[in-house]
Amino acid sequence: MSSFKTLDDLGDVNGKVALVRVDLNLPMQDGSVTDDTRIRAAAPTVLELSQKGAKVLLLAHFGRPKGERVSTQSLSMVVGAVEKVLGKEVMFVPEIAGDIVKQSVGILRPGDIAILENTRFWKGEEKNDPDLAKAMAENADFYVNDAFSAAHRAHATTEGLAKVLPAYAGRSMEAELKALDAALGKPVKPVAAVVGGAKVSSKLDVLTHLVTQVDHLIIGGGMANTFLAAKGVNVGKSLCEHDLADTANKILETADKSGCTVHLPYEVVVSKEFAANPASLRTCNVHEVAEDEMILDAGPSAAEALGDVLKTCKTLVWNGPLGAFEMQPFDAATVALAKTAAALTHEGSLVSVAGGGDTVAALNHAGVAQDFSYISTAGGAFLEWMEGKELPGVVALEA
Repeated sequence: MSSFKTLDDLGDVNGKVALVRVDLNLPMQDGSVTDDTRIRAAAPTVLELSQKGAKVLLLAHFGRPKGERVSTQSLSMVVGAVEKVLGKEVMFVPEIAGDIVKQSVGILRPGDIAILENTRFWKGEEKNDPDLAKAMAENADFYVNDAFSAAHRAHATTEGLAKVLPAYAGRSMEAELKALDAALGKPVKPVAAVVGGAKVSSKLDVLTHLVTQVDHLIIGGGMANTFLAAKGVNVGKSLCEHDLADTANKILETADKSGCTVHLPYEVVVSKEFAANPASLRTCNVHEVAEDEMILDAGPSAAEALGDVLKTCKTLVWNGPLGAFEMQPFDAATVALAKTAAALTHEGSLVSVAGGGDTVAALNHAGVAQDFSYISTAGGAFLEWMEGKELPGVVALEA
């Protein structure tokens, strides 16, 4: 892993001004925050800087206002939720640069915290305008990036600021980068990856990259049907991208050359309709799917066999469910494999890293999220990392 500075590398920050990029793009309903996970992720960094006497200015985006001031997307709406998590009063500043920010910094005492306005109200943010980065930097002494979830974007507050101020990784960013390095940077082999979800097209780059990196690739969800169909299996009326057969076969060929074993379900749970506990539910061999049936999950024997694969591995990266886990009983394979992974992690024989919204929901549904080594709440950034791409916000922090 390339080296980057963390909060441990900061000297005396008492009275100094920190610009801290966090993720406050929070789900809202009727003007209230419905999930404060992202605030809690940023809290250790914010509170540590505050306790050390820094004046902490929080930078974040909220929604997609496209360079215009949109009152319903003002970060003033999240101040109360942030105060609740931090247990401290938080000032709101309606600008991100210039005299109003300068005056606010003058009012703040060491240890005080302020949230600046939604950075995407300024067109220069998404354009990574160096002049905007310089204007923001004028009111600060150093920059901390604690928003891995925005690290795949080269914006003024994720990349530009790191060029004009001393730059450090916050605690959440540091934990994320260490976990990802343990999973695919310098992992203990053998490595398994679980990639699930509806469509191969959304994860083509992930699959293409992973087969050159891991020893075992477990493909689940609707995308497994595309691979099965490419191999000549009749998948009935299952969700399937038949036009991607050549692509799927190319990925299988690359896996073969790279010594990666690809695991597709040989036993499946099928039904004639997608409904909870349908009358037409049955489990069968993958070669016995009828024309009017759809594959909705991997069968119990297949899930058990995949669990046996994990028992031979030391590292696991997981993105996406094995079946239509939102509806019972099509959550069974995902839950069974997640429980096996959690048990192996708990006993210390497996390092398990999972990421992406659906994945986090599936692991919470299985009741095992807390037993995984690390769970990334980042969606796009986690996927781009799995594709082997450099993330601008991370590269900018490299010392």
